[in-house]
Amino acid sequence: MVQDLKCGFLMMFVMTVLAGVIYPVAITGMAKAMFRDQANGSLVTRDGQVVGSRLIGQNFTKPEYFHPRPSAAGTSGYDPTATTGTNLGPTSAKLLNGTTKIDEKKNEVVDFDGIKDRLVHFCVDNEIPFDSSSPLDEFKDAQGNLDDVKLIKAFNDKTPLVFTARKPIPADAVTASASGVDPHISPRNAELQAGRVAKARGVSVERVRTLIVRHTEPRTLGILGEPHLNVLELNLALDEQFRRK
Repeated sequence: MVQDLKCGFLMMFVMTVLAGVIYPVAITGMAKAMFRDQANGSLVTRDGQVVGSRLIGQNFTKPEYFHPRPSAAGTSGYDPTATTGTNLGPTSAKLLNGTTKIDEKKNEVVDFDGIKDRLVHFCVDNEIPFDSSSPLDEFKDAQGNLDDVKLIKAFNDKTPLVFTARKPIPADAVTASASGVDPHISPRNAELQAGRVAKARGVSVERVRTLIVRHTEPRTLGILGEPHLNVLELNLALDEQFRRK
């Protein structure tokens, strides 16, 4: 019996060293030697500083930048340590209309913004024509900004606010990805944002559209996925080519 235990412990030790130490170190070393950029996280650097990763989406909110698709990862979105989607179905009232809640200070705040609220912001921010059953001025705060709580309550009302864009809006402009950190947007999404970006940087829309075409990546292997643009790389290209206004 003692001999059997010795053999068992020896085998456990050998396999632990092989599978837990030697194999991971060897594979990591090979990966760094053969695919150094990918093995280190596909990091993007500018002026010696890491500004992000090609694989992980991050938020851009200033008008002079292209904005990424919405995110449900983490409390504020775009959290790579808490990647997730909304897990809400296509008929979910919460997904479509959004919800509010009462915070610890007894103020009503946004709990989940919802697709319709995102659509309003996308249209207004990018000056896309729309039809609304009520003037949007009714849903602004004292500073003249859209009040998301008012909008969400209007979308959930018994006689709900009806808001429709006059142009087709791509799904990635108003819905989050399954991971919440998708670094890409569709060419159509970028095209609809081009006017805002051009205006903020004081350049022609045609020059911004040329940059979009230049950074559009085709389907993987020609058949997988859809054409797309990496938002971080596109925005870095904007800074390199056009000074902010």
